[in-house]
Amino acid sequence: MTKGPVRLDVAVSYATERAGVPAAVSFRKWVAAALAGRIREADLAIRVVSEDEGRSLNRHYRGKDYATNVLSFPAELPEGLPKGVRMPLLGDLVICAPVVAREAADQHKPLASHYAHLTVHGALHLLGWDHEDEREAEAMEQLEREILAGLGVEDPYLER
Repeated sequence: MTKGPVRLDVAVSYATERAGVPAAVSFRKWVAAALAGRIREADLAIRVVSEDEGRSLNRHYRGKDYATNVLSFPAELPEGLPKGVRMPLLGDLVICAPVVAREAADQHKPLASHYAHLTVHGALHLLGWDHEDEREAEAMEQLEREILAGLGVEDPYLER
């Protein structure tokens, strides 16, 4: 765990209708909570997309022909940077607004809470967290619960 404040640069872009989609300040707050104590500095981009773009990206990068709620693209740091050049690039998140809205409605969750959860979830993926097996999934979900509780967001894994 790192101590002190995180130097964070989060670029948020919107490639879909903005109705119901949180402002960039909210995404930055959620990313900061996910990264606090885990990394000293980070640059990342969040792109909020339509279902068509989400489906296209999921098909291209994961071979799955449907739009998913969040995609995480960890940065692959270039080799051979000149001495003294630091590269705090963490990666990119792609969040599919129509899928998030549909899931929040189906799960009877506040839309902003679902966005917060998926942003935290995606940011943890950028840090290397995963849920490929039951043990990893339980550890990641518990960390998400703790981070979200600190933000005043209810446990996203509670059955409704």
